[in-house]
This record gives sequence, structure tokens and C-alpha cells, in this order.
Amino acid sequence: MPERRRRTAAPPSRRNGRRRRTSRGTLGVLALVGLLFAFGYPVSTLLSQRGQIGSAEQHLGQLQRQTAALQHQAKQLQGSGAVEQIARQQYGLVRPGETPYVLVPVASPTTVPTSPPTTRP
Repeated sequence: MPERRRRTAAPPSRRNGRRRRTSRGTLGVLALVGLLFAFGYPVSTLLSQRGQIGSAEQHLGQLQRQTAALQHQAKQLQGSGAVEQIARQQYGLVRPGETPYVLVPVASPTTVPTSPPTTRP
């Protein structure tokens, strides 16, 4: 009867090689995850800041347009004619010696519709 060979465990050198590959793979995956976290957070912050910059630029443009409109209005009010017109229209002011007149609308008469009296037999 032929002698059966016992199946023995892999030699220690093979086991150590597998362990090393497994541990290296695990360390590599952990390093990759660490790098993703290390660079992922700054990238998301950068994208958030770009969005904030865009909205701030839009707000700045709006404020610049308002400033230009107010400067134009201030130039128009430099003359006494514009100030006098505003004083007369908005505040009802008059020059000395002028007589102010105020037009009061006439109230319309209230009419009650007449209906024939109802009779009961």
C-alpha cells in the first residue's frame, strides 16, 4: 500500500507572504481612504466658497447699479428747479406771497335703489 502523504499546511514562508500582501493591501486601501478624506474636505470647501463668491459678485453688481442710479439722481437734484418741483409736489410748499389751492373731490351722492313695496294679502 502506497504511503499517503499527509497534507500539511503551507510552509511558513508562503503564509507570511500572504499576510504581507493582505496587510499591504489593507494599508493601501486605508491610505487611499485617508487621502480621499484629506483632499475631499478641502475640495468641498473650495466649491462652497466659489458659490459664495458668485453670489457676492452678483450682489456687488446690484449695489453698483444702485449707486450709479443714486449718483445720477443726486446730479439732477443739484439745480434749484428740481428741488423746488419736489417741494411743491410732495410737500405742498409754496413761495411767499403765493396762494395755495387745494382741490377737494366732490363726494358722489349715495343712492339707495328703490324697490316696490311688498304687499301681503
